[in-house]
Amino acid sequence: MPIKMKDIAQDLGLSQVTVSKVLRDHPDISEETRQRVLRRVDELDYRPNELARGLATGRSYLVGLIVPGILHSFFAEIAIGLSSMISAKGYSLIVASSEERKDVEQEQIRKLLARRLDALVIASSGAGTELFEQMDKQSQPYVLIDRELPGLNANFIGVDDIKAGFIATKHLCEIGRRRIAHIAGRANSTAAPRRLEGYTMALEQLGILYREDYVVHGAFADTDSTEQGYEAMNALLELANPPDAVFCHNDPLAIGAMNSVFDAGLEIPKDVAIIGCENLDFNSSLRVPLSSVDQQSTKLGEQAGQLILDILRAKKKQDIQRIILEPKVVVRASTKIG
Repeated sequence: MPIKMKDIAQDLGLSQVTVSKVLRDHPDISEETRQRVLRRVDELDYRPNELARGLATGRSYLVGLIVPGILHSFFAEIAIGLSSMISAKGYSLIVASSEERKDVEQEQIRKLLARRLDALVIASSGAGTELFEQMDKQSQPYVLIDRELPGLNANFIGVDDIKAGFIATKHLCEIGRRRIAHIAGRANSTAAPRRLEGYTMALEQLGILYREDYVVHGAFADTDSTEQGYEAMNALLELANPPDAVFCHNDPLAIGAMNSVFDAGLEIPKDVAIIGCENLDFNSSLRVPLSSVDQQSTKLGEQAGQLILDILRAKKKQDIQRIILEPKVVVRASTKIG
């Protein structure tokens, strides 16, 4: 017969309520009692009946994560951080992809809400605010990450994208480069115009002339594709006075740009220094390790998880929070001179 909660309670001389509170990480249980229960649970390999637990508490103990693409390492690292935070409190994570499509994002939100998920964490593809406003009216907890939606007053956790663009461009200037180009993101990306703004701010403060032909916009630059970066870098190299350094909106674009430089018979960073943004975990393993702006993706996921847990534990509606993480430059061989 499978072990039941009442068996653990009787074994330890405790009430089922006390054992249940320990398993739900309730704060009014002493540490000694908590350790006794958890030790016995581990010894007996007890697994709570999640269906019964949900019926008793009115919760599914499921959190949904909707991202533009599950193959993108940036969002995979966010998922790792989020899952580690919520799983420690008994929640499980369901991940869905919007494929950068507004209609798919809306469909995924509706499907997950139909499963009575306790909360959603969403990196929106710009699906508009109507569905989010409906969730607000229904008191459905959700947190936006990475991408804000203009006009929506919602919990948000992201990175200072203006600063990301600024410090990346400043780093390229500090290694002696003056012809600094930018491979930008999509026009409808919330991060792209901010990173471009940081790039232009840095040029102005450093006394470097802004050139329109040094800024190349990608059609789908937020997708996990290097082709956009390759084509953009080709266009930059065809200029009469090509750049000697490039700040790319994200790391996949930067990798594509690097491939273009290699195919042109040029060297990195001798001829062209390149820096990306996201600091993906495989950057150090590339043919020329890629410098990048670290967006603290795992920490972003952890922060989102903690905020979700705080919202779910709260007995009354919480104030909206906007948490902005500080980016930092991680220098590798693609911008290391000398």
